[in-house]
Amino acid sequence: MTKPADILIVDDEKNIRSSLRGILEDEKYTVEDVESGEKAVEAVKQNYYRVIFLDVLLPGIDGIDTLKQIKSASPESIVFMMSGHATVEMAVVATRHGAYSFFEKPLGPEKILHELELLKTQKTIKSEVEALRKQADYGEMIGNSQRLQELKRIIARISPTDGRVLITGDNGTGKELVARAIHYSSKRKEKPFVKINCAALPKELIESELFGYEKGAFTGAATRKIGQIEQAHTGTLFLDEIGDMSLDTQAKLLRVLEENELVRLGGTKPIAFDVRIISATNQNIEKNIDEGKFREDLYHRLCVIPVRVPRLSERLEDIEALTVHFAVKYAENTRSKRELIFNKDALQLLKNQPWTGNIRELRNLIERISILHDSEEVSAENLRQYLSFGSVSGKTSAGMSVPEPNGRSMREMINTLEKELITREYERCNGNVSKVAKNLKIDRANLHRKLKALGIK
Repeated sequence: MTKPADILIVDDEKNIRSSLRGILEDEKYTVEDVESGEKAVEAVKQNYYRVIFLDVLLPGIDGIDTLKQIKSASPESIVFMMSGHATVEMAVVATRHGAYSFFEKPLGPEKILHELELLKTQKTIKSEVEALRKQADYGEMIGNSQRLQELKRIIARISPTDGRVLITGDNGTGKELVARAIHYSSKRKEKPFVKINCAALPKELIESELFGYEKGAFTGAATRKIGQIEQAHTGTLFLDEIGDMSLDTQAKLLRVLEENELVRLGGTKPIAFDVRIISATNQNIEKNIDEGKFREDLYHRLCVIPVRVPRLSERLEDIEALTVHFAVKYAENTRSKRELIFNKDALQLLKNQPWTGNIRELRNLIERISILHDSEEVSAENLRQYLSFGSVSGKTSAGMSVPEPNGRSMREMINTLEKELITREYERCNGNVSKVAKNLKIDRANLHRKLKALGIK
């Protein structure tokens, strides 16, 4: 199947259509052209054009009426009006009805290509700003731990390829940050990065978000909607929380990925696309497959390259760097603009926490302290107070946080609880190992081994 055209030219003069088409095709754009407003409206109903060049004076319905119908059928399309007799009043009317800009005839190739390049640049800048904002939320992969360095090496290795990636990891570890890092290190970095959260959308809406729909496809579909897959054409589609997608939608997505073409809801025309798929989940997909909750054939389509994002408890060496990063970030959001300084004992206490909420939990803690703390220095005693503010999980009889499973085994959760118990008792006994062993009724030599294994100094 041929690739859908990027640009539509609408002009009743054959020479102008031919000349403009030649200019655009020389720059590797795919182009279609029609000679009337009626044909333009019909073409827009059948295909999505990113840019439309529209003559003002046309036989039949004129350019302004054609513009109204085009923007009604395809609001996302950028429309440039063209005229040899343009007036200020005409430009105002066209702009009011959704025209992006006006070109006077005869058309200058340099100006046309410059405007198209500006459109690309604006879209790229918008995407990059959004990416930087998202990265700031997760600490921009800050740190030098072995686990993080391994992850960065994997990203560098797979980014230049088009291999589909499945990212796994607990909530708050930064799976979206990894997806964006892969995209912005790839050959598609100038193209769109489109995210869809499969868990945030109701089952009945996710298909219309993915595939789009035609006007009148269902009650409330007043205009055509371009789906996320089409919006990501030539770029990357990030399917977040893929494990929450319904089996019906999984079957339809599988068919679309096998054929690399889709049909909008209510439509009949197949639309080809070129998209790299990156998926992410905090669930155990293999377990979901065994339980009949996830299609094994879709899993193998999505998981060409598996990438696991480590928990914060697996990269404790990065906590100091992340803490400083968030302290600087949130100082900008406080009236005092004061950067927090965590003393040695406070940093050690941070490293001894279980961090069941991962980087998101650390980020929230530093923001909380930035807002509530009265001085620059944060001591271990101060930190304990703020740590208690943020405990929202269940409690054991000893007041310990019960970790959420988040796809982890019973053994992993027991290890987390064991570390928290030993850490708290160690601090309570001021580092007196003999006293800790006595209180916990554990052999002293065994306790030493556990302290070393858990990284408690």
